[in-house]
Amino acid sequence: MITRAPFLKTRHGGYLHRDVPDEDTELTHVGPHTPCGEYLRRFWQPICFSDELRDLPHRIKILGEELVVFRDRSGAVGLLELHCPHRGASLEYGQIDTKGIRCCYHGWLFAADGAILETPGEPAESTLKDQLCHGAYPVREHHGIVFAYMGPPDQQPPFPVYDSFVRPGYRVIPGQKYIWPCNWLQIMENAMDPAHTAFLHTIISGAAFTNEFGVLPELDFLETPLGMMYIATRRVGDNVWARMVEAVLPNLQQVGPVWEDGHREHAFSGPMMSRWIVPLDDTNTMLIELRHVSETDSVTPAWLADRTIMIPGQLPAESYEAGQRQPGDYEAQVSQRPVAIHGLEHLGATDRGVAMFRNQTRRGIRAVQTGHNPAGLCRTADSVIPTYCNDTVVRLPPDEGSAADRQLMRKTGRQLADGYLKNPPLLAERLSLPAG
Repeated sequence: MITRAPFLKTRHGGYLHRDVPDEDTELTHVGPHTPCGEYLRRFWQPICFSDELRDLPHRIKILGEELVVFRDRSGAVGLLELHCPHRGASLEYGQIDTKGIRCCYHGWLFAADGAILETPGEPAESTLKDQLCHGAYPVREHHGIVFAYMGPPDQQPPFPVYDSFVRPGYRVIPGQKYIWPCNWLQIMENAMDPAHTAFLHTIISGAAFTNEFGVLPELDFLETPLGMMYIATRRVGDNVWARMVEAVLPNLQQVGPVWEDGHREHAFSGPMMSRWIVPLDDTNTMLIELRHVSETDSVTPAWLADRTIMIPGQLPAESYEAGQRQPGDYEAQVSQRPVAIHGLEHLGATDRGVAMFRNQTRRGIRAVQTGHNPAGLCRTADSVIPTYCNDTVVRLPPDEGSAADRQLMRKTGRQLADGYLKNPPLLAERLSLPAG
């Protein structure tokens, strides 16, 4: 359990509130042998975009480990420990070869799987290379992203394929990659905080998305087979707009279209973006996107298909003063400290999703500790896994009285969500395709 600061009830009582509790290390520390680090390593994690791998090695840090990723001249992608096992030179200065990567210092050659192929300078009869391997992790490319599995080799799960990634009529393309100087959890759990879209992204800083996001929605939170989602329901004239954003365990956010305004009736939209929140270490996090671009929907803005254009509200302001005047997600989340101190928080009704996600993560960590598979782990190869992120707009005139109408909105949003859980719409789309 985390240690809490005293519950301050005294005005001008800062002197009584100076002690800062410890971090919730179970949820926030990600290095080797840490509880959360071992949990995250049980899943395939994105490490870079495929098009970053050119003619030079690419140094990265993932989950506190210093690594090098490269594509050799045969096309194979390798992810190796950064330092050569011979004398410790960094392989970021290595030479990419037809069969792997060659250390710049003494020419040792390593295959993508860590096999040592050559040890120049050793006697011809030397068997040194046959007795050793260099540390390496399996990788997989999918939709322009390189993924790695960094967990126990005998526990490697199948690679997960979500229905939103193979949706008919949609192109799934790489988006942007950016790094924030704070812990992964405070970024990931933001997706389960729908109240912030009304305040931070509309009321405080002006409409980053559409003006309709400025209405504080009726809220519900629901666990799914993969993680959880929030249900944020708003009244837009005679329409009810239900927005469902999804957290796929352990660290994937699926976000619906930010251009939605609730004025046009439509069925389940699916996601606009899938974004992984990947810890580099305890205080730095990579956000890496895939975008879902409709090939038929005239409503989807052209900028979504241009990966050089950032989705609104995600980058730091151009200056400190600009960030003070119009803060966005970066300012709100990074300013919580490099690692947010949960023992100083006072969670309220709108934070139910944050608490639910933390509890799910804690359960997953403890499942791994006790030798069980965590929730959300893919268990069946070649299966298509249903997801639930969407916006839905239905015509439903307001009920008499504001309290009754709020109840009607909550009920409508929950009924839609329950129906989608029972019959996932994107799987139904695939099943309705003609044979051949």
